[in-house]
Amino acid sequence: MVGESYDAANRLSKEMMMWSPARRSADADLRPGKGIMDARVRDTVRNDAYAAAGSEIRKDTIVGAMFLLNSKPEIGYLKLQNAAMDETWAEEFQAEVETKFTLWAESPSCYVDAQRINTLTSLVRLAIAQFTTTGEVLASAEYPRDRKPFRTAILMLDPDRLDTPPTTREGPYMSMGVEKDRFGAPVAYHIRDNHPGDVFITRNSWTRVAKSYGWGREKIIHIFEQSRANQSRGVSSMGAALKEARITKRFREVTLQNAVLNATYAATIESELPSELVFQALGGAQLDPTSVAKALSAVAGGYMTAHGAYADSADNLLIDGIKVPHLLPGMKLNLHSPSQGGLIGTDFEQSLLRYIAAILGVSYEQLSKDYSKTNYSSARAAMNETWKTMQSVKRNVADRFASKVFRLWLEEAIAIGEITSIPRNAPGFWDGMNADAYTTCEWIGASRGQIDELKETQAAVLRLTMGLSTYEDEHARLGKDYRKVFTQIEREQKEIKKREIILTGHQEMMAALTPSNGADNPDGSGDGNQGAENA
Repeated sequence: MVGESYDAANRLSKEMMMWSPARRSADADLRPGKGIMDARVRDTVRNDAYAAAGSEIRKDTIVGAMFLLNSKPEIGYLKLQNAAMDETWAEEFQAEVETKFTLWAESPSCYVDAQRINTLTSLVRLAIAQFTTTGEVLASAEYPRDRKPFRTAILMLDPDRLDTPPTTREGPYMSMGVEKDRFGAPVAYHIRDNHPGDVFITRNSWTRVAKSYGWGREKIIHIFEQSRANQSRGVSSMGAALKEARITKRFREVTLQNAVLNATYAATIESELPSELVFQALGGAQLDPTSVAKALSAVAGGYMTAHGAYADSADNLLIDGIKVPHLLPGMKLNLHSPSQGGLIGTDFEQSLLRYIAAILGVSYEQLSKDYSKTNYSSARAAMNETWKTMQSVKRNVADRFASKVFRLWLEEAIAIGEITSIPRNAPGFWDGMNADAYTTCEWIGASRGQIDELKETQAAVLRLTMGLSTYEDEHARLGKDYRKVFTQIEREQKEIKKREIILTGHQEMMAALTPSNGADNPDGSGDGNQGAENA
């Protein structure tokens, strides 16, 4: 008879008494609806312009045009096993590994892709698109014998193909195609040989693929973000806004159709006569009531002909050069103003679009391309929030995927003797945590972008001057590798010196970029550049 202490658990109030969701495990909640939910999200991204734009924004913001490796081997760990692997060795290793890996991964021959269609950057963009629609990334590490210069290749798999065979029961050790051990760690994946929606399938068959080889090399790459413990598969974040996205699309369609319909009829004719007699009077043939719609175009021509003949026989149709319409007797002309498009573009539609923008992790302005009510401060705030979300997805999905590809390649490259900077008696790749130490890296994706380049460049200069940042970090914000930038600057400076070029605007440019600590005096006697020099 006593109510619950928490209002959220109250079972007696009329607002809460009928709200009794089932208490189930993460997989039990996800298993029945994952297939239809993924299909609906994919359909929304295919056919909804805003959802498609949001997916592209994620790829452009996270990956950009080039996904660059920044190798950073953990020399503190490796040096304990071999003293020769010091800072000097690390620089040589970085330069060699980055050059050879990028040459292979971004080759126009698409060595990295088992299907020979995508470069590494394209594969990462595909992984982000797959994560957006299904909440997971699935790929297999292939090792075809006929591939050169390296045999490692990545085959992207549709998550729909990951499924439990009908001969196997779902349970604690098998869930939605993922075979697990007693702790819940995946040990194998059951993958359909064909997509379940392919029409040419004669029989359904599955292949069991182990998670990795015995020595540690991965065979299946499966990346997703858990929202609950013991969750075996991913779920798209767009699922929470799918209903709003559907309503928004339908709202735009109906509103535009209404506007087009209202704009189609500029005028209507009102008459007391029956429709059939009016049509005949306007030059139409004898019409059956069911054929009225088909005769509209013919009647319009007949009406204009009849009206022209009637007008030719009338006098005084012009008053001071202004035309006066003269209709047939018994008829009345009603003029209609075209529709203005309903509520499209108003706050109502914006509120619907904000649901989609929020769930995609982008700002409303980016999604709608509407910056009419945005100032610098609000644009910066929106960009910062978007950047935090995109960096999280980059770290958890794009970087993890690319790092797994790098790890597979580096293992093969070291095994075949392609990495010449590895010293003699170097620690074994698969001994202890050496594989992690060799493949520690960062990835440089899309630049953050700048709204006010002068202000943000001044902020970068101040961070460097005060020791709050590094050239590596600042160049990474621009989507560049600082070592390559420094190499290019060195080349340009040598060329400038060789050609004896004098850049007269260099000092003025540096003074403009350097932030000033003080302002000129009102009387003009102050020196604004003195504050910049102090800074």
